[in-house]
Amino acid sequence: MTNATARRICFDRILPKDLFKPRSANLMRLPNGRVRAISPVRKQWVNGSTLRIRFLSGTDQQQRLVRDIAPEWTHHANLNFEFTNDPRAEIRVTFDPSDGAWSYLGTDNSDIPLHAATLNLGWQDEGVILHEFGHMIGLAHEHQNPAGGLQWNEEVVIKDLSGPPNFWDVQTIRHNVLDKYTADQVNGTEFDPDSIMLYAFPDEWTKNPGGTHENTQLSDLDKAFIRSAQMYPGRQAPAIEAVELPVQQGTFGTISKPGEEDLYKFEVRRAGRYIIETSGGSDIFMTLFGPNSLTQKLAEDDDSGAGSNPQIVAVLQPGQYYARVRHYSPTATGEYEIRVIALGS
Repeated sequence: MTNATARRICFDRILPKDLFKPRSANLMRLPNGRVRAISPVRKQWVNGSTLRIRFLSGTDQQQRLVRDIAPEWTHHANLNFEFTNDPRAEIRVTFDPSDGAWSYLGTDNSDIPLHAATLNLGWQDEGVILHEFGHMIGLAHEHQNPAGGLQWNEEVVIKDLSGPPNFWDVQTIRHNVLDKYTADQVNGTEFDPDSIMLYAFPDEWTKNPGGTHENTQLSDLDKAFIRSAQMYPGRQAPAIEAVELPVQQGTFGTISKPGEEDLYKFEVRRAGRYIIETSGGSDIFMTLFGPNSLTQKLAEDDDSGAGSNPQIVAVLQPGQYYARVRHYSPTATGEYEIRVIALGS
């Protein structure tokens, strides 16, 4: 294995709260019984969002390369990229050659302080830019797909990545290469050797099916998956519409098909403490965005309410807020009631 090969493996950034969660596969079973993996659950941005991207460093040439290449994802995913100097930008890009290539996953970017980078490009070419921006919109490494592919020669992998230029410890190597994600991205129903989310690995790293080749462009399955119902469908769709949710009143909703998400908006006219919650027999997961933003994640919750319902208690300032709800299981459907309750100051 050459140093060049080792250098082109990105470091998968995850939040501290997720660091010690076991990586058991969360899979979707198709009607024909075949297994299909999905991108990590609860990491997707709201479909139709505009993501603001700010450069914290880099030369004009480096920045221009990103502007030219990264928007390839938006030709297929129902997202928009806006390059800006706005200090509130959701995505902050650096070009530190001593820090490799990495990105936080999807909405995890919203949990990073505004002064800090969320994506680093220690080297720049078409493949690495598309790969890291794939992480940014919520995709995981294809080589950690639980539904297929690589059988690792673990001793060789650990030996090579323990040395230069990575100098990773065993825990880092297992996290980035050997272990499976909780919910991996798989393009279609089987391992995709052409995915932009797959790195090139030498033959001696694997027992079967052997080494992988370098991918520099989005594969056909990358494009199909990113515009599927599980990710960002409707590239030419009209602006996303949210259902009005009056404060102090409940509204009934239904997740009528697998992977569906419902979006609600409510107006806070007076600053104070609010409860946003669901009720019913469905296992609902909820994310709160705002104020006046579909990409600024404020909180998320699974089971803090009654039964398997979410409950978010937050101090909110005046403005418009959005609550996105989906079933915890990507294969399940069900009914629920959602409400916003003002508790006062």
